[in-house]
Amino acid sequence: MLRNGAAEASPSPAGGSAAAPRPVRVWCDGCYDMVHYGHSNQLRQARAMGDYLIVGVHTDEEIAKHKGPPVFTQEERYKMVQAIKWVDEIAAQAPYVTTLETLDKYNCDFCVHGNDITLTVDGKDTYEEVKAAGRYRECNRTQGVSTTDLVGRMLLMTKAHHSNIDEDLDYRKHKDNFGKGPKGHSPWTGVSQFLQTSQKIIQFASGKEPQPGDTIIYVAGAFDLFHIGHVDFLEKVHLLAERPYIIAGLHFDQEVNRYKGKNYPIMNIHERTLSVLACRYVSEVVIGAPYAVTADLLDHFKEPKRRGIFRLVDSGSNLTTDLIVQRIIKNRLEFEARNQKKEAKELAVLEAMKKMEEKEHETGLQS
Repeated sequence: MLRNGAAEASPSPAGGSAAAPRPVRVWCDGCYDMVHYGHSNQLRQARAMGDYLIVGVHTDEEIAKHKGPPVFTQEERYKMVQAIKWVDEIAAQAPYVTTLETLDKYNCDFCVHGNDITLTVDGKDTYEEVKAAGRYRECNRTQGVSTTDLVGRMLLMTKAHHSNIDEDLDYRKHKDNFGKGPKGHSPWTGVSQFLQTSQKIIQFASGKEPQPGDTIIYVAGAFDLFHIGHVDFLEKVHLLAERPYIIAGLHFDQEVNRYKGKNYPIMNIHERTLSVLACRYVSEVVIGAPYAVTADLLDHFKEPKRRGIFRLVDSGSNLTTDLIVQRIIKNRLEFEARNQKKEAKELAVLEAMKKMEEKEHETGLQS
């Protein structure tokens, strides 16, 4: 019988027990910029293939070389990945191209990646070597979300994708890039095409009830674009008790829209639910929690009937969803400016080569 990719020990012919099999160690790597529930689902699937999951995270320099500048720093990305509950260990400064040397260094049996191709700046498959050696596995990509998709929602968040009006020029300009049409979207979450299922929630949920001696702690908010600020906050909350059982209340899209403005939330309630459930500090999620915390809500979770139980926790982070949007826009403008300079430089080189060819041709005619 197989469990997590490793055969279970079977009784020896002598009636004794065979030695326990060596734990299967799995490797994943990536940029993990703008970490979302699609990344978490990939790591969940990878962890199920073995017993110990190591996740390599690329440096800012490597990402800038192959894909363009990341939105989050490598230190922020390390912490975001470590907060995903299926991750046992992270490997900082992982190389962009996955090699057998890397797998051997971390004593990993194989690596796991989604069923999409990752290429270097030179157009080479980053997993070519491990694929050839038979130490590569694939997991299913999560449909309906990608980093590009989320960036698209943010770049267009002040445009027609949040309004029930005909598409405008800005939306039409970008919609092909993001693969989303202006009609197939929620009025609250822009171009989101994610479809929630009960099975997906079950896969992400821990299913653990609070036990005697646990301290039940309730927090609530939008938790939109689940980011390092949220992780810092939840980590601080987790340290408030020896045995914390953290319940995160998520406000419905309409409620978030009411207090944040017409363009929010960027992720819908279903997407935000999975993002929060993937966090190792969270035990349970209330989907559609009320904005005001009531006695009935506390009683539902068997919280002691007493007052004076509210605490203000400083996350130590000043990162907000608005700041992330500003980073996205800044990166986009820098990326476009860099491309324009590159195109201008290439055009100048082509013009110079053309003039040299014309000059050589004239010289040949004169000869």
